[in-house]
Parts: sequence; C-alpha cells; structure tokens
Amino acid sequence: MKDIIAIVAIVAIVGLAIFYIIRSKKKGVKCIGCPSAGECSKKCSGKCL
Repeated sequence: MKDIIAIVAIVAIVGLAIFYIIRSKKKGVKCIGCPSAGECSKKCSGKCL
C-alpha cells in the first residue's frame, strides 16, 4: 500500500511539472525557472544567467 501511495505521489509531481512547463511555453516564456523568465528574451537573448 505504501508503494502505491509513493508511486501516485511521484506521478502527480511529474504531471504537475509537465503541466507547468507546457503552460509556460504557451505563454511565451523562453527560460522556465529563470528569475527573469518573462523578460529573459528581452534582456539576454533567451539565455539564462
């Protein structure tokens, strides 16, 4: 039973991470996770510092 709960938790975390990445890419964010992700393409040509 503990294994099933652990697997479900891991799948949920991975699923939410994928959902976040897809949603951010649709918004046009080039560097997901970069502190200035929304402005990154304007400041540094899409490369995170």
